[in-house]
Amino acid sequence: REASNRVLGLRPFDVQLIGGMVLHKGEIAEMKTGEGKTLVAILPAYLNALSGKGVHVVTVNDYLARRDCEWVGQVPRFLGLQVGLIQQNMTPEQRRENYLCDITYVTNSELGFDYLRDNLAMTVDELVLRNFNYCVIDEVDSILIDEARTPLIISGLAEKPSDRYYKAAKIAEAFEQDIHYTVDEKQRNVLLTEQGYADAEEILDIDDLYDPREQWASYVLNAIKAKELFLRDVNYIVRSKEVLIVDEFTGRVMAGRRWSDGLHQAIEAKEGVQIQNETITLASISYQNFFLQFPKLCGMTGTAATERQEFESIYKLKVTVVPTNKPMIRKDDSDVVFRATSGKWRAAVVEISRMNKACRPVLVGTTSVEQSETLSEQLREAGIPHEVLNAKPENVEREAEIVAQSGRLGAVTIATNMAGRGTDIILGGNAEFMARLKLREMLMPRIVNPVDGVIVSKKQLPPRKTWKVN
Repeated sequence: REASNRVLGLRPFDVQLIGGMVLHKGEIAEMKTGEGKTLVAILPAYLNALSGKGVHVVTVNDYLARRDCEWVGQVPRFLGLQVGLIQQNMTPEQRRENYLCDITYVTNSELGFDYLRDNLAMTVDELVLRNFNYCVIDEVDSILIDEARTPLIISGLAEKPSDRYYKAAKIAEAFEQDIHYTVDEKQRNVLLTEQGYADAEEILDIDDLYDPREQWASYVLNAIKAKELFLRDVNYIVRSKEVLIVDEFTGRVMAGRRWSDGLHQAIEAKEGVQIQNETITLASISYQNFFLQFPKLCGMTGTAATERQEFESIYKLKVTVVPTNKPMIRKDDSDVVFRATSGKWRAAVVEISRMNKACRPVLVGTTSVEQSETLSEQLREAGIPHEVLNAKPENVEREAEIVAQSGRLGAVTIATNMAGRGTDIILGGNAEFMARLKLREMLMPRIVNPVDGVIVSKKQLPPRKTWKVN
């Protein structure tokens, strides 16, 4: 508490100490938005790191991991501990060094993939992880519930892509739902009807779609999945003639990741881009099975009580609701349901316009790139100035600036779930951040140090760099 006050100028409240105690006991702390979960995490992390066995603090993206490491990580450093950070573009040597620190900030995906790579290692020298001891998960409901069954997969190149993907894509385009195939959106699967089987075999001039020597069935079914279940600007975007996956939970592009079992190739054929090599699965694990390997596990979120039963039955984690430091004064209105999407967007534009005329800052949450672009077009037609934050590269490059200013008077910001976790939006705008940002961009490009991270200037700074003043 005293170290935090001296280093950060923040003295943890009593309720934050309670949150830290809950985490130290290996439970889940439900803390409302704005109650300072980031600061709370450092309390049990420091205490458990004193054993010398290491602590992992897990966040949902690289930006939050770096922010938390650089900010609250100052406290354990001040107290003599080493604090490490894992980022996507690090080498195995850098990863090993950072994992050996007393406290390591890392995303759930990077930690999971490092575990899989360690299991594929041929020698001890190739290992990067230390033995698991204690793990604090920020936004625990997202990682342990929403993404519980999400498989982490490491693949290897198998063989060159077949032209069958293009033929299958043409068949899928010609086929009609409920005539040639049925779609199960809940299970994310498709099934051919009797007519679908017959027509596919006739088009391909084969006797049996499931003949093991031909294996046409997987190509056709993947092509139909690509058509019906994987939508452009929702599940993926196309950039520089390449299909890039958009994480449905974070709204961010997952660079270097590909769907397995020929699905990614089927989507590439659908979009008419070059098909990359096929892959085979070398190692796989779900988040649920991965995090159950920690001897001591805990987490924080603003919404855990609703999943209390799942946490207790699957992970044996008790949920404790931590009281707020001050009484909650936010007003939550009830949901409004519309019969058609068009009516929903019209009502949203009317409400945004009303708030905008009163100069109130407005943040609109959408669930996909496509939805954010649709609403943006309607706001343009209504003459309402706004910013869009989604996975498209031109918007990602300005993420820090958009978020910093979304609380300004009269600002309207449309965001996907990119800005849904751990984002601090300051009412009135973050003038201090913008001053630093513009100073870096315009006045001091030669007397600052580049650090890998978020792009902060499109014209004057090298790609994939942010800047830190000496």
